[in-house]
Order: sequence, then C-alpha cells, then structure tokens
Amino acid sequence: MLLFAIGNVGWTILGALAVACVGLVVLAVVSPRRFVRFIVRPILEMLYRKQVVGGENLPRDGGAVLICNHVSWLDGILLLWLLPRNARFIVDGGNFDGRVARYLASAFDTILMTANPKSIARALKTGREGLLQGDQIAIFPEGTITRSGQLQAFRPGVTKLLKGNDVPIVPMWLEGMWGSVFSFSKGKFFWKLPSLPRRSLALHIGKPLPHDTPLEKMRSEVQRLGAEAMIAARQQMPVLPQRIIRTWKRRGGRLKAADSSGAEVGGRQMLMRTIILRRLITREVLDSRDSEPTVGILLPPSVAAVATNVALAFDRRTSANLNYTVSSEVLNQCIDAAGIKHVLTSAKFMEKMDFDLNTNLVLLEELKDKVSLLDKLVGVAVAYLLPSPIVDRMLGLQKISCDDLLTVIFTSGSTGTPKGVMLTHANISHNVEAIDKAVRLSTEDVVLGVLPFFHSFGYAVTLWAVQTLGPAGIYHFNPLDARQVGKLAEKYGATVLLGTPTFLRGYLRRIEPKQFAKMDVVVAGAEKMPADLFEAFEKKFGVRPVEGYGTTELSPLVSVNIPPTRSYAKYQPDRSEGSVGRPLPGISAKVISPDDGVELAAGQDGMLLVTGPNVMKGYMGREDLTAEAVQDGWYVTGDIANVDKDGFLHITGRLSRFSKIGGEMVPHIRIEEELDRLLGEGQDPDEDQLRVCVTAVPDEKKGERLIVLHLPTDKDPDTLRQGLRDAGLPNLFVPSRDSFIEVAEIPLLGTGKLDLKGARDAAAEAVGE
Repeated sequence: MLLFAIGNVGWTILGALAVACVGLVVLAVVSPRRFVRFIVRPILEMLYRKQVVGGENLPRDGGAVLICNHVSWLDGILLLWLLPRNARFIVDGGNFDGRVARYLASAFDTILMTANPKSIARALKTGREGLLQGDQIAIFPEGTITRSGQLQAFRPGVTKLLKGNDVPIVPMWLEGMWGSVFSFSKGKFFWKLPSLPRRSLALHIGKPLPHDTPLEKMRSEVQRLGAEAMIAARQQMPVLPQRIIRTWKRRGGRLKAADSSGAEVGGRQMLMRTIILRRLITREVLDSRDSEPTVGILLPPSVAAVATNVALAFDRRTSANLNYTVSSEVLNQCIDAAGIKHVLTSAKFMEKMDFDLNTNLVLLEELKDKVSLLDKLVGVAVAYLLPSPIVDRMLGLQKISCDDLLTVIFTSGSTGTPKGVMLTHANISHNVEAIDKAVRLSTEDVVLGVLPFFHSFGYAVTLWAVQTLGPAGIYHFNPLDARQVGKLAEKYGATVLLGTPTFLRGYLRRIEPKQFAKMDVVVAGAEKMPADLFEAFEKKFGVRPVEGYGTTELSPLVSVNIPPTRSYAKYQPDRSEGSVGRPLPGISAKVISPDDGVELAAGQDGMLLVTGPNVMKGYMGREDLTAEAVQDGWYVTGDIANVDKDGFLHITGRLSRFSKIGGEMVPHIRIEEELDRLLGEGQDPDEDQLRVCVTAVPDEKKGERLIVLHLPTDKDPDTLRQGLRDAGLPNLFVPSRDSFIEVAEIPLLGTGKLDLKGARDAAAEAVGE
C-alpha cells in the first residue's frame, strides 16, 4: 500500500510538471513577452535591487520617445524590467544573430537595424509609425556603450525619429551598471570578476521634453539626471579612511610614499605610523571631538603631511590644511573662521617661516618621545595582524556618514579674502572614483605630488586618490623647484604629473628629458594651457599634456581630457585639445545666459553651472555666500564657458576676467593669449614663462580701463598694439599706449595661479588709482 501511495504521488508530480511544461510551451508561442518576463524577471530580482525615481513623468498612454544613457550590454533588458509599459527599442541587429536572440527581440517588438542606409531608414520609418500608433520607442542616443563611463555625444538619429511626430521626449538615466561585468570598466567586457554580489539599480526619469528640443538640450537633461542619480547614491560611495586601510595593507612592503627629505615608507609601515600618530594626537594634544572637530595642518606635501591628514580622518576629525604662502593676517582669518584650536606642524618647517598665529602650534617632532610600548603594539597589530573590518570597528569608521565633513579648504584668495570651503567624505570620495575612471591609476604608477595639500587638487588627488587607488606618491614641498622635481622623477621613475602650466614652463627649462623618461601622463589645470606649451612639452619629453578643469568648491575636479595612453575608447573621442574635457561621470555642466538664466545652445558662451555629488557643503560660517554660489543644487562657477556639440567643455574666461568697456564685455584672456604670442616670438620654447597679465582699473568715461603688466621686453607698446590689431582684435580690445606697465615678475599665488587681486593692486598703484 505504501509503495502504491508513493507511486500515486510520483505520478501526480510528474503529471503536474508535464502540464506546467505544456503551459510554458503554449505561453512561449502565444505570448512570447509574458513568457520571457516569467523566466527573466525572477533572475533579475535575485541579481539586482531596483528603484524607479520620477515614474510619474512617464506618459500613461500614447506615443513617446525614451532616451537613456548606455553603459552595459544588459541596459535594454533592465529598462524593460524597470518600465511599467513596454518600450520598443531601436537597436543594432548585429547583436541579435542567433535564434534565441531574435526570439527575445520579437517578444518585445524590438526594431532591428544594420549599419547601412536602407536598414537605418526602414528602422526609423518603423519607429515613426509606432509612435503614431501610441508605442513608446526607446533609443540609446549615444549609439554605443560608453567605454569610459562618461556620457558620449548624441547622434542625430533621435531627431530623425521625431520627424513628423509631436510626441514628448522622456529623458532617463540608468545608474548602477558601471563596474559590472557587462560594462566596459577596467577596459574589457565580461572577462572580470563581479565587483558587487548584488547591484542596486536606479532608473531616474525626467520630465518630458517638447518634440523640437535641440539635441544638445536632450543630452544636457540626460546628464543632469546622471548627476541627480549620483547625488542620491552618494551613501554607496567608498568611505576613504576605510579604503585607505585596505590599500595600505595590500601594498605591503612596497613603496607607498616618499618625499624629498629622504623619507620612504611602504604600505603597511604607513598604516602603522599613522595609527600611532592618531593615538598620540588624540591622547596628548586634542580636546574631545565635539569641542574640537576641526584641526589645522601647516605642512608641505610630504610623508608626514599624508600621515597627519589620514590620522585626523581615522579619528573622524575635519582637517584644514593652511596656506603657508600667505601672510599671518590671512592665516589668522582662516583659523578664526574654522574655529581652529590647534595647528599640527613641524619644527623644521616653522624655522623657515615667520608666522605670528593666534592658536596653539603642535610640533610633530615633540610627539616622538611620547610613543609608548602600547602605541607600538597597537600599530603593529593594526598594520600586520588584524583584518580591515576589525580595524574599522576599532576606529569607529562605520559611523562616518557620507555628508560628514572631511576637510575645510580655503580658497586661493585670488580675488579677495579666502573662504572656507567645506568638503564632505562623499565630495572627495566621488572625485577619487572619477579620477580612477579617467586616469586609471594603477599599482605600477608613481605620481609626482608637487601640489600643496592646501590646494584642493593636491588634497583630493595627490593625497587621497594616490593613497587609496594603489600608486606610490612622491612628494616635494616646492612645485617651482624644477631641479629637485626632476631628480625625484628620475630616482623613483615618476609616471604621472599633475600641475599647472606655470609649473610645466619651469620644468621645460630646467629638467632633462632622461629625468622624465618614464613620464606617461601629464594633466594641467588651474589656468589655461598655451597652445605652444603642448608642442614644446611633447617635443622635449615625449608626452603630450592634457587639460582638466575644477574649482575648490567642486572638490575639485569637474572634467578632464582622457590621457592618450590611458584611453580605452578607440572609436569614441574622449579628448579634445583646447577643451578641458567632458564632465566626469555623475557630474553635469550647463551654460546659461548671465542675463536671463536661459540654457544656451552648443558653442555659445555663457555662465558655467555645475551640479553633482562633488558640489561643496558650503562656505564655513557664510550661509549668505553659500546661497549666492549654490542655487538649486547648481554651483555658479563664475567662469565663462561653452559646451560643444560633442559635450566637451571649453573655458573661455572668468567673469572677473572680463571688463565692461563702453557697454561691451572685453575678455582679458583673449588679449593675454595674443600678447603672450607676440612677446614670445623669437624666443626658445624652452625659455617659455608667464610673460603677461591683463587686468583693469576703474575709468570715469568708459567704466574700466585695460592695463597690461608684462616682463621686460625689447618690443615697444606700439608694436604690441599693432600686433593685436593684425590678429583681428577689435579696437576696444587694444589697450592704450600708456597702459603697458613693465614689472619684474607677474603676481602669482603659492598654487601657481595668477594672483588677480595682486595684479589689480599693482596696476592701480602703477597708474596712480
């Protein structure tokens, strides 16, 4: 009886399975779409977490064109899973050769096309007919999967699709697939290990756009959604103090940091020293975290400066690297603004300085004698014995929020009193991730760290990016000391250099080609790169610099041209000389009219606004200035720029570097470029230097008067003025003969940037204003 009962149960199960199989076959034939969803949906639910933001912006019925970024091979399937209504995709038929692929395509009424004009025309015609019938037609306007994570240029197919239709355009952004095995991260599809066990996906859907929206405006809206998505996902960004622990442990005994004082430290040794320093500072110097959240640092770029900054981060304090190139008065203003009680510095460094500061100076050398046996044992245990998660718990790093302050960086003061820019853990972490995607720093790289840590680029890149992404950092306190920079580059085999055009000019004159023999990447920022400097640098050192753009308030990097040797994009342009590159992933830039705030078309100059997770938390203690600078989440840069049709950003000037003369805006930089060319004629490119600066003083009749500060030259003002006219500049752009002022040197800040306030003051003094 028991065997009979079991047999009946078995037959029942087999019968049920047979019926289910027949049902699935019938479903596969009768309703392919439901069949595929039935099979695929559970798999996607297991692999991904999903979120749809702005679903109310999708039309409930009727035709619409959906446009979205394209990051991975799965984007189409994922969008079909995330969207409430079916969307008919226009895709490359070459990816649907097999029977299974064509079955999947037919299940969702996918429109296939091949790379020939007739096929493309048929696909567009089918899409237009679908729109008239009330279908949602989806398209990836980039035309291909991004190789860099950046949004590529939009192709005109979407505008052709809309021809004869007045349906809305719905912009979308799919966030979460970059880094997956289906994306091109790490330079390859598929052949890499998954970076996350279960990825979180978010589809951000924007408000519908009119059918006649220009292509560049469509792209701008999709990019804005990308910034919105990254801001919403900022809590998922790596916590840098946790990440640096893992990086230093993995580095082991290999060189991780060195400087011109002779210090050389491996990864685990760096961790041990930093842990010991953190214990000393908290025990011997600082008050409680609540009463002393911000601590000052007055150190040049060095191994000690790296350890000090990271030690404060390990203690969940906010660091403020102070600018040692300014006066005591300015330093005290910064100290008061940040409420700094203690400044960590070095006796050797302070011997060279003449500061009178209103705070307690702590000399790091004096802490060495206070290291106990327990301090050493804890340092060894953390660096060599304990797993990273346990170290995180010991230090309380799991308590760090993405919006907690990591640092306060005071602006350069090029236009006045420095302001304390508050940057969060998420701000700097996003920039580190962006640098990793753009420059792809590896464990084999050696980065020359000549930018001071009070400079936002130096802090975010040569400190945190270098120390968390794997390469070794070689530090020197004076970026203008070309001879020592060359020696360090040769000794350690430097491969990456980040600097300003001013620094590069000095290196051209004083560094031998053999010293930069291994140099592979040179990125310049902070000021416009002269065209001849590209050529001269490449001719001498064999590496062509690329330009990037950023500001302290944006943590700082916004965009960069991808260096040629780090580019994966064989068929996608990822650099455009003369531009500062495309905005990095998660960052959106737009150009508006300064008069009415309307977003301008491609190629039109206007005010540059930037949004993304890199936008500062605000100016410390200056809510009024913060409200002026950050409007509806967009940082108003003060720079005049344009975005070309391919999405590359061109900085054409700064609002403060324009003069309004006779009712017209006159750009200082445009005049400077021509004067620099004229002054440099007949000179050896290796002797190139900053020769000229154009500024202005008030003028009763015309509003402002142009003033030219220039180094000694054998060319008289009349020759230079004629040269400006010959270059096609309007008469309004040509300074008067008595407006040419010879100076011994052009005013510069410690960061290498032009000192605009110093230039204005020098001009005013020279003309008696």
